[in-house]
Amino acid sequence: MYTELNSILNTTPDSFTKGEFILLSDRQSDASFLIHHFLSLYLRARCRVLFLGLVQSFNHYSAISQRMGVSLAQAKEKGQLVFLEGLNESLSVLIPQETDTGSQAMDFVRDPSVGLKSLYEFVRSGVSSAGERREGTDDAEEWGPPVLLVDDLSVLLSLGVSAGAVLDFSHYCRATVCSQLQGNVVMLTRCDGEEEEEDDGDDEGPERLLKGLTHQCSLTLHVRGLPTGFCRDIHGQVEVRWRRRQADGQYTQNQLFQYKVHDKGASFFARGTSSAVL
Repeated sequence: MYTELNSILNTTPDSFTKGEFILLSDRQSDASFLIHHFLSLYLRARCRVLFLGLVQSFNHYSAISQRMGVSLAQAKEKGQLVFLEGLNESLSVLIPQETDTGSQAMDFVRDPSVGLKSLYEFVRSGVSSAGERREGTDDAEEWGPPVLLVDDLSVLLSLGVSAGAVLDFSHYCRATVCSQLQGNVVMLTRCDGEEEEEDDGDDEGPERLLKGLTHQCSLTLHVRGLPTGFCRDIHGQVEVRWRRRQADGQYTQNQLFQYKVHDKGASFFARGTSSAVL
């Protein structure tokens, strides 16, 4: 959990906006460090977290979270964290085993044209039980609002799923988690090309996915490299955009920060105020 980012977003584990859809995106950069932040934040906030790890393994996130002072193994053991390891689940679909007892969440890998209904059903079932108490304990424990994290939606496009199907999936997740259960959704998506390439006629690519998700979310954190190129002491910049509804309509607020990722955290500062450029 990055305290400087919490200050920017006016968020703490004890006080955060509920019913929010947060979009993390990057272009020719890597925004995955933000996933680590939100995972740590919501676990510290005692939320029950459902994590769709479509790219990285549980061990990958566990090792990084350990450096940030959070034990994913412990959270998983006591039922606070449910982690779907997409790589293993996909393999079990493609190469089924006789003793396979896995979920049906990744069934779409066999036939992407069927859409993501099975993955959504897995999410709906997981978050609907978020308020349940721990079983088999005398000190029954209740968790806070449910949180859904997805580490890279754009990988679904590489698996043959259409952008429209991914947007439908995100819409239903938002309706269930944010609107119905007043929990939060955090999703990461990636675009590799330059921004000028948006109108390339590709209606099923990552640009369409990013645009559609941007219309759905209430908060966007978009990460990209520095326009001036590589810098050892500044790793990139992140644009924070809030979209809020008011009685007289909707307004947006943008702020731009530069950042540097450390071994156990990250620093954020206003553009041009890093000690490296002063």
